[in-house]
Amino acid sequence: MTEPDGVSAPVPVRHYRGKRVLDLAVVAVAAVPVAIIGGASWLAVRATSSGPGLFRQERVGAGGEPFTVLKLRTMTVDDPGGSAFPDEDRITKVGRFLRRTSLDELPQLLNVARGEMSIVGPRPTLAYQVDRYTPRQRGRLSVRPGVTGLAQVRGRNRLSWPERIELDLDYIERQSLRLDLRLIVESITVVVKGDGVDGHPTDDPLASP
Repeated sequence: MTEPDGVSAPVPVRHYRGKRVLDLAVVAVAAVPVAIIGGASWLAVRATSSGPGLFRQERVGAGGEPFTVLKLRTMTVDDPGGSAFPDEDRITKVGRFLRRTSLDELPQLLNVARGEMSIVGPRPTLAYQVDRYTPRQRGRLSVRPGVTGLAQVRGRNRLSWPERIELDLDYIERQSLRLDLRLIVESITVVVKGDGVDGHPTDDPLASP
């Protein structure tokens, strides 16, 4: 949508009552299996490579507020990760499996429990990426970032960042309990199939540091 002067208009935000309740309900239901699987994965990371089991990185959350996102470490300690273009030689064997299955994202349920993230929403991005957003793209920061979202089930890493952001803005405008539940189910299918794990167009100006 555009305004008469040709400037992209802000995307309307359609909040729905009960989103936080859904987040906490999913965390409560998933807490035990996530603790078991996540704990076993953490032990595997520590047992097969030197360094911490968790990877922490500052990301930009709702309203542009920074927070520390949590993931299981998938890279060697001299390159702990976080780049859109990771050095394949520095991804550990366990890390490769964790990325393929998205198990490295499990600690983000702690971010959800703390209110820094939602189960469904735009993926949290780095500050340098936010600095390059257009005014319209900054609408992405009007909601909490999510563990999964519309962009994750529509192509994931195969999409360019502008394409992902447009899907995120579409989600923000249409978000509802029904849509969130559908995206949670679709995300499970995507993870099982391993769709979109590889990609990251290397000429994407929003992805490159």
